[in-house]
Amino acid sequence: MDSFVFRNPTKLIFGQEQTSELVNEMSLYGDKVLLVYGGGSIKKNGLYDQVVNQLNQANKEVYELAGVEPNPRLTTVHKGIELCKKEKIDFILAVGGGSVIDATKAIAAGAKYDGDVWDIIIKNTHAKEALPFGTILTLAATGSEMNSGSVITNWETEQKVGWGSPYVFPTFSILDPVNTLSVPKDQTIYGIVDMMSHVLEAYFHHTTNTPLQDRICESILLTVKETAPTLVEDLQNIEARETVLYCGTMALNGITQMGARGDWGSHNIEHAVSAVYDIPHAGGLAIIFPHWLRNSLNERIERHVQLATRVFGVETEGKSDEEVALEGIQKLSEFWTSLGAPNRLVDYNIDASQVKKMAEIAGARGAFGNFKSLESADVEKILTAAL
Repeated sequence: MDSFVFRNPTKLIFGQEQTSELVNEMSLYGDKVLLVYGGGSIKKNGLYDQVVNQLNQANKEVYELAGVEPNPRLTTVHKGIELCKKEKIDFILAVGGGSVIDATKAIAAGAKYDGDVWDIIIKNTHAKEALPFGTILTLAATGSEMNSGSVITNWETEQKVGWGSPYVFPTFSILDPVNTLSVPKDQTIYGIVDMMSHVLEAYFHHTTNTPLQDRICESILLTVKETAPTLVEDLQNIEARETVLYCGTMALNGITQMGARGDWGSHNIEHAVSAVYDIPHAGGLAIIFPHWLRNSLNERIERHVQLATRVFGVETEGKSDEEVALEGIQKLSEFWTSLGAPNRLVDYNIDASQVKKMAEIAGARGAFGNFKSLESADVEKILTAAL
């Protein structure tokens, strides 16, 4: 395996009814708090009132930024930064899913930067500090609650960019499965696809001697695979919610990538697609990932075979490695489809007219992908196959 350094400073507060711990956590921070949330679902399910009451108990002066988009936009981030600077905000509290947390990370970094935060996001410069922030997670999906990564969309330039900084780890994250009970079926499915995709990105690498890393990835995939049908069938199953919530965090808090560098090409392709069409991120991944897997068969096919046999139970007798690998990919795609995820770009009314443009966006910075190196022409083939 590769040498590595691992650090994750986020305090994870996990379990049923743990939202009540917010008041204790907030005692450690300043008086002015910016509350960031999305489209208002937290008001419908009562979480908003619970959070505000606790902030009041902690004697905090609360400001709000509502309306963070599913693909958080730079314009919304700019609004949050302006609020932080104008009101001299001490702490940011993100209440929502990964999009809300991603936006909060950019706001936290931008609030401490004199220029445009987009410079940090596109890596023209680096954050040197950030406002402290915490999260209350409402959707099991992205893992943003326990990592330093973020994805922001610049709708004007049609760019959706992933970035990160050691300064934007949440100081604490409260993961209460009760807060996920109101998540609708489609968003629950997208979350399941998203976390599995994160593990798959980490799984496909060229590093040797990674038996523990492989088993960690496989155990998360197997646990999600076993639990997801129960959850999709019964959205109020608190034990299934709890299990999937924990899996989503473990899928992208760094533990699966210690000592090996995963691919992440599929995410880059999906970012290009949703930068043009603004589709759900995980919906795009459900479509693209199986086609990326087929495209990458010749890189190190034993990885595909191992996934097929260990996670999807593909029998090897009388079959070539390619046949085993392709059967595993088909089983992955069928599993996501059985849950209700899309499997063709046409499901989002995407046709061939914008394929070349999306491929050019994906390859704008040159070749990408750590397991299978891709350029725009390769992306065009993958997207065409996904139509």
